[in-house]
Formats: sequence, structure tokens, C-alpha cells
Amino acid sequence: MKRLLFVAVGVAVLTTSAVGQRGGHLLVLNKEDAQLAIVEPDSGSVLARVPTGDQPHELVVSADGKYAFASNYGGGAAPGHTISMIDLAHKEVRRIDVAPLSRPHGLDFAGGRLYFTAEGSKAIARYDPAANKIDWQFETGQQTTHMVIVARDLKSIFTSNIGSDSVSKIKQGADGRWTQTTIAVGKGPEGIDFSPNGREVWSAGSRDGSVVVIDAASGSVAARIDAGTKRSNRIKLTPDAKFALISDIDTGELVVVDVPSRKVARRIAVGKQPEGVLITPDGSRAFVAANGDNKIAVVDLKTWQVTRTLSPGTGPDGMAWAN
Repeated sequence: MKRLLFVAVGVAVLTTSAVGQRGGHLLVLNKEDAQLAIVEPDSGSVLARVPTGDQPHELVVSADGKYAFASNYGGGAAPGHTISMIDLAHKEVRRIDVAPLSRPHGLDFAGGRLYFTAEGSKAIARYDPAANKIDWQFETGQQTTHMVIVARDLKSIFTSNIGSDSVSKIKQGADGRWTQTTIAVGKGPEGIDFSPNGREVWSAGSRDGSVVVIDAASGSVAARIDAGTKRSNRIKLTPDAKFALISDIDTGELVVVDVPSRKVARRIAVGKQPEGVLITPDGSRAFVAANGDNKIAVVDLKTWQVTRTLSPGTGPDGMAWAN
């Protein structure tokens, strides 16, 4: 494992000290610009832009709201091997070199640590910001380990493995050892999310229009849903557990699944190549990154209408909320 590197990067436009005021801000990764944009969600104003590594894909905020982490996936034949740690209050970035792990992508923050996938290495790993080191890693052996979510008790981790058509449940036993169970799901699983109560894992297949619901405790498949998507990218459940929102890259729609009935409730046109989906903590709005339009569609989750679009930069994808 290479030594972790620190890189100071300036923040342009306005101070990020505004983050946390007036109910929160939207953080957007612009892949083509290689930057994080801090956006006032009501006006759409970009308050600050912070450079990241090449082709940043996913974004997460620490539990205390002080830091954002961006996975720098890299482009083309040049796989990325860094994660940007952005201090939202002090305009500082720590560039974390995770080599020999490559293609960092999915992120989750739990128990004071950052969990991330390394697609190019068929692995997941954990970074401790306080100690400034990677303190754990696990080889899934699965193709294209893409997204990662961590259970509340920190004893179970789920990953979506696009190339292996599987979801991995990686569980820590009483003896401290970690073991893996692979769960056959839909074709090309990408998006993955916990139900709000943490009892279910929802997986969206990008190549067969499926959604598979997994019982988190047992790791068994509880339901299979035909969502009719052409190329699903992300899936997110609303805080009230009533709906699952899926971005469909090929149709330009946000597909809404009614959770209790396990049926598609509606389809909403949001723009070209929708990728990242973020639901506000109060469940009132969803932000959908229409990568092909360089826009963020704002969807009112009461009326199910696109109320406006935001222009954060070029190639928006991963998003997070900063309180």
C-alpha cells in the first residue's frame, strides 16, 4: 500500500462556510470538470467549486458534516487510485492515494470511517480519517464491484457486482473474521440501497430491468420486481419507505416503484442520461443528475413534477447533502 498523500487545493467562487446554513446544501460531482460544486438548492447558485481528481464518480459526507469524500475513478486507460477528502469548512483537500487498489468508486461513511469499492481490484476497503490510513480491506473476487452500503451495526456490508450479476453480503462473525455470501440478482446490478429500517437491500439490474429485494439479515431474495427499465443506474428509497426511485439512463426517466405493492407507480422524464439520485433528508424532493444535459432535475415528491433544473457544471453524477 502506498503512502497516503496530502494535496492542498484552493476553493473558488465563495467560501464553503456557508454550508450548513439555511437548511443544507447540495453537493454535486461534475465528472468532466473534475470538481465538486456546492449548490444552494433553492436558487441553484453555485457557492463554491473544489477541484478533485480525474473523473470523480461518487460522493459521501461524513457523519459530522465537516468533510466530503469523492472517489476519483479515472478515465479511459488511466485508472484512478485516489479519493479526495474535502474539508467543507476550511477549504482543504486531502488527496488519499489508495494504490495498489484501483478504480475507487462506491462510497459509504459509517462508524467514523470511509468504506469504498475498488473496481479494478475486485475489492472493498476502509479508510480511517483520524489515523489517516486504510485499516481494512477485503477481496470480493467479483467482477466490477461497484457500490457499497454498510449496515448500522457495522457487521454487514453489501456490494453490487456488475460483471458477476451478484450482490455480496460480507459479514463479520463473532470471531472477528469476515466472510462473504454472493447473492444472485438481476443482470448488471449497479444501484443498491437499504430500506429506511435497514431490513432490506434493494438492487437494480442495469441490463434486465429488474429490481431484487434482499432480506438483509438472511441474505435471501425476498422479491423480484420487473421495473421495466432499459438501463438502470441508481436506486434510492424515500425516508417514509413508500417509494423506490430508479434513474434510467437509456429512457431519460426517473422510474418510481411503489414499495408496498412492488409495482411501478409512474415514470417521470428528467433529461438525458440520468445517473445520480439524491433524496433530501425530509423526503420532499429528489435531485436527479441528467448527465447528458449537464443539469440536475429537481422533482417534487408530493406532486411528482420536475419543478426546475439546476446547472452545476459538466457531467454531473454523484451527489450528497451537507447540513
